[in-house]
Amino acid sequence: MRFELSTAGRIVFGAGAVQEAGEIVEGMGKRPLVVTGSNAERAQPLLSLLDGRRLGTTTYAVTGEPDVDTVRQGAARARDEKCDCVVGFGGGAALDAAKAIAVLVTNPGDVLDYLEIVGRGKTLTEVPVPMMAVPTTAGTGTEVTRNSVITSPEHRVKVSLRSPLILPKVALIDPELTYTLPSALTATTGLDALTQLIEPFVCTRANPFTDGLCREGITRVVRSLRRAVESGRTVATRGVAGAPGAAAAREDMAVASLFGGLALANAGLGAVHGIAGPLGGMVQAPHGALCAALLPGVAAANLYALRRRVPRSEALGRYAELAQLLTGSPGAAGDEVAKWLRGLLADLRIPGLGAYGVGSEHIPELVEKAAAASSMKANPVELTRDELTSIVESAL
Repeated sequence: MRFELSTAGRIVFGAGAVQEAGEIVEGMGKRPLVVTGSNAERAQPLLSLLDGRRLGTTTYAVTGEPDVDTVRQGAARARDEKCDCVVGFGGGAALDAAKAIAVLVTNPGDVLDYLEIVGRGKTLTEVPVPMMAVPTTAGTGTEVTRNSVITSPEHRVKVSLRSPLILPKVALIDPELTYTLPSALTATTGLDALTQLIEPFVCTRANPFTDGLCREGITRVVRSLRRAVESGRTVATRGVAGAPGAAAAREDMAVASLFGGLALANAGLGAVHGIAGPLGGMVQAPHGALCAALLPGVAAANLYALRRRVPRSEALGRYAELAQLLTGSPGAAGDEVAKWLRGLLADLRIPGLGAYGVGSEHIPELVEKAAAASSMKANPVELTRDELTSIVESAL
């Protein structure tokens, strides 16, 4: 047994924790670049805290998923404004952009010099400017991961800028920032969190540290995702927290998202992300929705392949335990995983990939890109091209 633990330099979690942001940023620098999502107004409470510290704040809004130009322009903005630290405030897109910008401020050259697969894959060597990640959704866990997911429109693929240097100096997670998320976004980000707990649990690099995180995180998703989604439907009529018990549900999902990020960063992922990454570069769709549509088919395909090619694999026992965690039934078998997941997708009204314009004509290109994806390396069994094709077909 051998494993390592890498995470953010400091993790601050709790309702109202965002109130500590001003003091934390003041300890990192005097001229922060605040990277936000497309709705920069959501960051106004944070910006007010920074203004109260008389910091020379510059803002940079990210519209949609970050691509190579988004990162180039953000890094140039930070250099021009002489920013000495970066704060990411928003969903996974804003945080991924902020992480990439922080390292490119100090590392020379272009983002493509450092990107894996489609770029030169050079190693980042210079310490980035200090960066704090403040997620406003509960799904990606990117506040504690050592990669930044970036789209290359030229290559029609999402790939990673990957290095231990990308880990934020501080991850600040305040569940209250997720209270007003609409139900659809709560569902897709929550399913992203669930995927990032399931895949590290069954992958070839699972270890005792990540196992504990995954078991705890999955338990929280099972008991709270539906309630959190419902709170997103009722928030307008019942106040800030939405439905009864919504605050506890939102906290559960924030914990699950954090644990998923810790698990994937220190174990690995699998075929869901191996397919969803390239697919995200081919169509416009929420990452969590793509993962959700693929999740049941990947579970079924992995079980099929394991039983036929690796019948003594430890992963078969893990799928049985996963079934028990999901269903609450001590006698549940691995086959229950895909069935339970399909029921969850139906309850949360998650459409298939066809709703995002994915058709049979995309499958050959997608399968080839997925087979080469880095996430595939930790899948519990190597899947054939035919098996990958069947997964995508089942998700349409």
